[in-house]
Amino acid sequence: MGKIKLALIGCGYLNEIVANALKVGYLPEYELIAVLGRDYERAQEFAKRYGCKACGDIDELVAMKADFTAEAASVKAIREYGEKIINGGSNLVVLSIGALADLEFYERIRDIAAQNKRRVYIASGAVGGFDVLRTAALMSQITASIGAQKAPDSLRNTPLFTEDLLDVTEPRQVFSGTTKEAIAILPTKVNVAIATALASAGPDNTAMNIKVVPGFKGDEYKIEVQGEEVRAELNIYSRTSAIAAWSVVEVLQNAVSPIVF
Repeated sequence: MGKIKLALIGCGYLNEIVANALKVGYLPEYELIAVLGRDYERAQEFAKRYGCKACGDIDELVAMKADFTAEAASVKAIREYGEKIINGGSNLVVLSIGALADLEFYERIRDIAAQNKRRVYIASGAVGGFDVLRTAALMSQITASIGAQKAPDSLRNTPLFTEDLLDVTEPRQVFSGTTKEAIAILPTKVNVAIATALASAGPDNTAMNIKVVPGFKGDEYKIEVQGEEVRAELNIYSRTSAIAAWSVVEVLQNAVSPIVF
């Protein structure tokens, strides 16, 4: 029996980690067959490093007939390519989870996956404990919230950034609302919040607060879920975004494992 065919969307830092994990033996059941990137020359360089084909557009990628397609590109990429990938016969691993905050799009992708007998795997990114969140939500109605701590500079080039944030001397709250509202203004910064919401109370019903902390490095999240029978608090800190890529590797491992955690 041949190996499982894997394609990648995005040829940046995160998918470099995924491709290298495969190369060094973390995913022995898979073979990397194709990559699609926003910059074709960069995709060609990526393909040379990892022995796969660089695709010029999504149609060329879909024509490769991958069994799994893992995305580490953008919310826009999922919205533009997600349906075509699944209709083409591939399972889809999503890292840009913010695309699924749109309920209409979420339901359309879900239904297309069901019709094609394929699955959409949500990579947990920088958070964990989804089994606890889903279980609590099954047992009773729950309330859910997520608090995020970030470095002031990490919000540069977003609507939340102002120059005075670079001079704060104590934590400052810069956002309070729902996870759906957060992803609308920070489409590349709070995918983990949408993942948490989808696993618990939903994007419209999960509160989110974001604080900037002077001298802080990385990202820290505190997730709280309260139900009639279960209360859970999860704290996760990650120094870099590498954990997001490794969560894709974990999803791919679990997808073929005879024992699933």
